[in-house]
Amino acid sequence: MDNSSDARTPLIPAIPSSSRPYGATIPANEISRDDARDTMSSFVVNNVAGESGRKLPQYIAGLAASGGALAAGTFLGWTSPAEIPLVTKQEYGFPITSEEFSWIGSMANLGAALMCFPIGVMMKLMGRKWAMLSMVLPLLLGWLLIIFADNVAMLMAGRFFLGVGGGAFCVAAPTYTAEIAQSSIRGTLGTFFQLLVTIGILFVYAVGAGVSVQVLSIICGVIPLVFGLIFFFMPESPYYFVEKARYDDASKSLKWLRGSRYDERAEIEELKAEEAKMQAEKITFTQGFRQKTTIRALIIALGLMFFQQMSGINAVIFYTNSIFDDANTGLEATHATIIVGSIQVAATLLATFIVDKTGRRILLLISDFCMAISTILLAVYFQLKEDDPSQVTELGWLPVLAVCLFIAMFSIGYGPIPWLMVGELFANNVKAYASPLAGVFNWLLAFLVTKIFDTLRTSLGIAGVFWLFTGFSLLGTVFVFFLVPETKGISLAEIQRLLGGEKVNTTEDAPEEEKREAQ
Repeated sequence: MDNSSDARTPLIPAIPSSSRPYGATIPANEISRDDARDTMSSFVVNNVAGESGRKLPQYIAGLAASGGALAAGTFLGWTSPAEIPLVTKQEYGFPITSEEFSWIGSMANLGAALMCFPIGVMMKLMGRKWAMLSMVLPLLLGWLLIIFADNVAMLMAGRFFLGVGGGAFCVAAPTYTAEIAQSSIRGTLGTFFQLLVTIGILFVYAVGAGVSVQVLSIICGVIPLVFGLIFFFMPESPYYFVEKARYDDASKSLKWLRGSRYDERAEIEELKAEEAKMQAEKITFTQGFRQKTTIRALIIALGLMFFQQMSGINAVIFYTNSIFDDANTGLEATHATIIVGSIQVAATLLATFIVDKTGRRILLLISDFCMAISTILLAVYFQLKEDDPSQVTELGWLPVLAVCLFIAMFSIGYGPIPWLMVGELFANNVKAYASPLAGVFNWLLAFLVTKIFDTLRTSLGIAGVFWLFTGFSLLGTVFVFFLVPETKGISLAEIQRLLGGEKVNTTEDAPEEEKREAQ
């Protein structure tokens, strides 16, 4: 049975009589009043909006899994409120140079890159749930090292361990949410990760404006514990249970995710068939990357990650305070970062509501093109300032507008969608290799951009840096237009056929009546 059918075709309701095979039709004269009531009730519960099963438990599990992203957001945003207190005010009691702080900021990216492959192995051995829960330990260790740091090395080590935990979530959480979600809400659940990252960044900006770096770090250290406590009660991915031939556990997991009255038998059989096919087609690492579908998926995934980072997002987030200081906006840096963080959260929240309606491609195209416009505005502003500062005395609002537009446009497209699509694009028999590879590539690029931002700013000038980012964003728009397929409303199995060059019916291709059912 094809995965996509649950998005448009109602499943046959559970039949109370066990004497007939599943899916058999009961003659009208044999249906009792109670049987009819039970059958109709099951049909209604299992076929809301044309798709079987309840959605709320899936939202809860997806949101809980993305709680690790909240922890990741706190360490990504930490550098912005921490830079001035640590470098200029020496709040920790020992000197930290700008160069040393750039290493402190970048070490998290190296830790994240290092962990992307091990987390893939851990998900296979331990399951998605326990692999994510185990990442609470490096996150706690990282914050403890930062809280009690008495030298630069401890700060760098702490940031490295935070990257280990956060980088693992960037691979594990999208995989988990893609596996637990039904087609009609998979995109929405996939954006939860980026939404929680932005909330974590805003949280750090807001709290960091009123407390010391050490107190901020203590507060951030509590977040992984809260995540672990909540996620402990979530179900394991049914895909993992089927991989291990634990079909009763897979059934229980689906009951939790789809509702107790959901008839999971067809979905279990489909998962078993997919697993049997994957085992029959089991391949080595090198064989996996010779497949046409894998090669195309890898090009798309790595391309999206490349253009995500080369848009300059991490440079903008890590150095928001410096950008606003250089712009002489008259706005306190802490207030500016809170405004930027709020816009980021609002835009990402918007993306969660529209990604399964508008589609991935259109949001990526709008996102990248508008980011290019934003960096053009920043480049022009700083070019004018370098040539003659008097030209921009009345233009302090321009960099604020440009940065806010950049963050908003990144957050509706290039922020959440590349990670979402990594969870969608790869077949199960290569996902353990390919998804971590995409994560490693992303984090190494983040390290590169963050580390060399100051060097580029010195050699090219800040205007030159933003012209460079503009070029990459325009190239990214072209890349999406010609190479990235639309995956909205189609199952993971159909995506593989689409990558293989087959024609796949999407929601747009369905008859009008089916469209109304899927809405």
